[in-house]
Amino acid sequence: MAKEWILNSAMNRFQLNFKRNVGPTSESIRKCSPGSLEEWREYYFTNVRPKDHIVKLGKKLYIKITEVIQSEVSQVTEEDCIDYMMQLVIDRTFDGYMTEIQTVYGQLEHMIGVKVEPAPDEWDRLFNVDFFISIGEKCIGLQIKPITFGGGTVQLPEIFKEKAIQEETHREFAEKFGGKVFYIYSFRNGEKKEIYNKDVIEEIRAEIARLKGLS
Repeated sequence: MAKEWILNSAMNRFQLNFKRNVGPTSESIRKCSPGSLEEWREYYFTNVRPKDHIVKLGKKLYIKITEVIQSEVSQVTEEDCIDYMMQLVIDRTFDGYMTEIQTVYGQLEHMIGVKVEPAPDEWDRLFNVDFFISIGEKCIGLQIKPITFGGGTVQLPEIFKEKAIQEETHREFAEKFGGKVFYIYSFRNGEKKEIYNKDVIEEIRAEIARLKGLS
């Protein structure tokens, strides 16, 4: 198993299994439509690449593993391994966390100070809700949609042409879970997304306070 992992990793790293090296294998086997392994082997060596070519690739793979990779492995120190584990567990986890909170729902969660959770697939289909906030036994729904700017004006996605239909499903959500559904429009500002209609934050806070009063 370990040997296969090494072979596979090295083959992919040096692209020895790429189309330019082994030919269009998926396309070729469909064209051949073989009834047996032997039939496919004969077709491949005759029409795609000769056997000697594959043997040469195998020898090249051996050199890459025994000379290139082995040389690289010998240069790895204990300190390298410790540093890598520190970066993986500490630095990269923090980077991932910062990326997450910079997303729209992460910003929203930070602004209102409560947990924002992804909605179940069923809620997305039935109620057009992407995320939700739990307040006791009740829930607030959130639908996040991107917008773009064109010619100095806001361009809403086509889906908002069907807003009346969505508002009906949002009423059904409110009847079932007690809380309103709020639209949150996001836009890209440089490398990150931001909330466009920030006034909705106060509306959500007011709804949270209302539901807490009913609890």
